Amino acid sequence: MTTTRKHTALPKAKILIEALPWLTRHHGKIIVIKFGGNAMVDEDLKAAFAQDVVFLRHAGLKPVVVHGGGPQISAALDKHGIVSEFRAGLRVTTEDAMDVVRMVLAGQVQRELVGLLNQHGPFAVGLTGEDAHTMTATKHTPEIDGAPVDIGRVGEITEIDTGAIEALLADGRIPVVSSIARSQDDGHVYNVNADTAAAALAAALGAETLMVLTDVEGLYEDWPNSDEVISRLTASQLEKLLPELSSGMVPKMEGCLHAVRGGVNTARVIDGRVQHSILLEIFTDEGIGTMVVPDDDTEGES
Repeated sequence: MTTTRKHTALPKAKILIEALPWLTRHHGKIIVIKFGGNAMVDEDLKAAFAQDVVFLRHAGLKPVVVHGGGPQISAALDKHGIVSEFRAGLRVTTEDAMDVVRMVLAGQVQRELVGLLNQHGPFAVGLTGEDAHTMTATKHTPEIDGAPVDIGRVGEITEIDTGAIEALLADGRIPVVSSIARSQDDGHVYNVNADTAAAALAAALGAETLMVLTDVEGLYEDWPNSDEVISRLTASQLEKLLPELSSGMVPKMEGCLHAVRGGVNTARVIDGRVQHSILLEIFTDEGIGTMVVPDDDTEGES
């Protein structure tokens, strides 16, 4: 009986020991995680995500979660009879749509995520970019075919105040941030792309790592001709690739580029469809997904 128990326990011990160098390296460091994609709608993936984030907190890291809520916003707009329209890859956000966006992000998606995290202890505290001037934005006007296009209350972040988030981290809490920003100039609020918001927060917080959950394995070498994933690339290499990327990957990879250029040590796009993908990425030799490192990083890390 004792021998059997030893044999079954040994692989668990080896897994824990493999994590030791990563635990040491990341201890006390801020990790910003952008929550989205299938991980946000599948019940099992949501539960696994919450476990991962609480595990990071218990392991001595300081996780910060940033979320959007595309599918939930679309469903709520349908219910209110408001047509979802996208231009330049961004949701056109009218005044009526903005009310729904704010309600869904802060009142539904954030509440559910905070609830999942707090099943494990009194950790998560929800806030939006409006709170304590965490995120300030001005109107974003993209260009399509060289002409500016009005897409409503969509914001471009101009300023980050990390005070509230840093206070929560110092108190051992897990901030859960909805990607809504206060206006710099007109008293309104803005809908902000959550990938962009996570990257801006990671840079402002001096985070060790930005992790972006997505519904693909990472950045593909030559999609659609190949499903070979690029495991690591520098900021300059990524910058050259950006014009060739699919529209869905652009804000994610632009966010990664902004983060590492802003002082974040590594930015990673990982497959949120894999349970416990966050732990696999941070604490194992293999790592998964695509990691972006600064140009002067000659070795990188797993």
